[in-house]
Amino acid sequence: MPESQTVKRWYVLRVASNREEQVRDAMLRKVEVEALQDQLGRIIVPTERVKRVRGGQQRVYERKLYPGYVFVEMAPAEDGGVQEEAWFIIKETSGVGDFIGTEGKPSPMSAVDVSKIINQVESSEESPTIQMEFNKGDRIKVKGGSFEGFEGDVEDIDTEKGTVRVIVTIFGRATPLDIEYWQLEKV
Repeated sequence: MPESQTVKRWYVLRVASNREEQVRDAMLRKVEVEALQDQLGRIIVPTERVKRVRGGQQRVYERKLYPGYVFVEMAPAEDGGVQEEAWFIIKETSGVGDFIGTEGKPSPMSAVDVSKIINQVESSEESPTIQMEFNKGDRIKVKGGSFEGFEGDVEDIDTEKGTVRVIVTIFGRATPLDIEYWQLEKV
């Protein structure tokens, strides 16, 4: 089988923390310069888009799913290791540690894990997830809306809608309320 048609597999590369994007960009430049696209494919730093509301202001930012790791798609050598040209590009990149694997040999990721990561990244690009600082059972206080000042316990969290079901006591009865997460604070 010609090298250009070799099936590429995904590998996990340990890198210096907070340098994931620099490592990825440097490796992509080296692949371009050395014309090794047949050996090294996509190089990604999986992130998700997260919505956060602070002080009534909504902000969307990128959060790394796996800090300290870069995912590399590459064609393995016949012995299952890394091809020599690709190995030099990777190892000569500043901030690179080693591959995740056994006995010093990089181990390819399973197809299930790869599809899970790719789907997670793609779904986050379409609609950012909402980051809430609440967990089921937390004691909270309503800081806005019709029920301002009431205290209750978190019963359920809907990250899709950005609402929290809170059980508050109104006139001596436990009453469930669905309140937007930004109108709540921990007690």
